[in-house]
Amino acid sequence: MKIVVIGGTGLIGKQVVQILSSQGHEAKAASPSTGVNSVTGQGLDEALAGADVVVDLTNTADFDEKVVVPFFSTSSRNLLAAEKRAGVRHHVALSVVGTDRIVDGYFAGKKAQEKAVKEGGVPYTILRATQFFEFIPMIADAGTRDGSVYVTSHLMQPMAAADVARIVAETAVSPSIDGVLEMAGPERAGLNEFVGRVLAARNDSRPVVIDTQAGYFGIPIEETSIVPVGESRIGDITLKEWLNSTSQHAL
Repeated sequence: MKIVVIGGTGLIGKQVVQILSSQGHEAKAASPSTGVNSVTGQGLDEALAGADVVVDLTNTADFDEKVVVPFFSTSSRNLLAAEKRAGVRHHVALSVVGTDRIVDGYFAGKKAQEKAVKEGGVPYTILRATQFFEFIPMIADAGTRDGSVYVTSHLMQPMAAADVARIVAETAVSPSIDGVLEMAGPERAGLNEFVGRVLAARNDSRPVVIDTQAGYFGIPIEETSIVPVGESRIGDITLKEWLNSTSQHAL
């Protein structure tokens, strides 16, 4: 099976390509660094020629709604149009848990992406993931003021990028469902608890202060906004296991 991974050189994409290749599939990483740009359309037709499945892991570091909505809308439309020309049979898109409940910022972009996928005319599966362990230090840095870390105590259920990649790879070789699947880590607790545990493991002395108005990267959230509220796939790797692994030290 030929599987093209758009965003295949990133944190999740590299692992997805490796997993699929180890299983004997023809897995190809495609990204601007390989001459493929889903926003401009550059190289899409050539990259998707003969592809059975496309995995969309495109992302932007910008959280501004005025940037993320056109980014994800344009990227998805271009990608799905190229897939229809190539006869792709399954489109797998990685989205974010909470996209159906949060309307602001980055989530508005993911909502636009999901809408494009549902209307794109290619059989699809949308995978919504919770935040990755790998980005908890970024949450701490974003909430730091005057030497203390101000974060909400609202619920969080983060997961390891390795678990995300494994589930994405499994989905890529499974039939499309024309629907949404959610995935999360094995532990649920307040966001402040996860931040505190990561900082302690890194010997980071910044105190963690609960601020229920802190939101999530500046976006207002409620108690269960960023955790699954229904059935979900649960990852295997706990935060303790991740902290004890080599993966977090590479960040």
